[in-house]
Amino acid sequence: MKALLPLAERIAQRLIARRETIAVAESSTGGLIAAALLAVPGASAYFLGGAVVYTKSARAALLGIGDADMRGLRAATEVYALLIARRMRERHGASWGFGETGASGPTGNRYGDPPGHTCMAVAGPVERAITLHTGSAERLANMEAFAKRALEVLVEAIPAA
Repeated sequence: MKALLPLAERIAQRLIARRETIAVAESSTGGLIAAALLAVPGASAYFLGGAVVYTKSARAALLGIGDADMRGLRAATEVYALLIARRMRERHGASWGFGETGASGPTGNRYGDPPGHTCMAVAGPVERAITLHTGSAERLANMEAFAKRALEVLVEAIPAA
């Protein structure tokens, strides 16, 4: 977690200076993205909410994304990551939404993605989605690598004031 703090602090500074907010939906990071953003003092100025969306029922309950919304989609893709980022942004009235979905390991997911696979997206004044493959089956290392890359994506997307 301490390794994530410098990135979270940069994001916090930018959001506060710009008077902007963020909401986060994550899966295979297990809440590490939100935890890093909340570890920065003054987080209530920019952090509106977060959810660990780990199951189909959680997706429906927390994001309001049902089977009809998922027709032609599957989780652990850039398209799905962007959908959940947009949904978090909309539902929280945030300037920025972030979504992460993947397979931390030690096995892959039911869609055939290997462990160490994640897709993440930012939705806001700019939108961006990426896929990361660590090549590792080590669950904790992947969770940390995914969270670090997620925060890097936010630093890249959110301009300095």
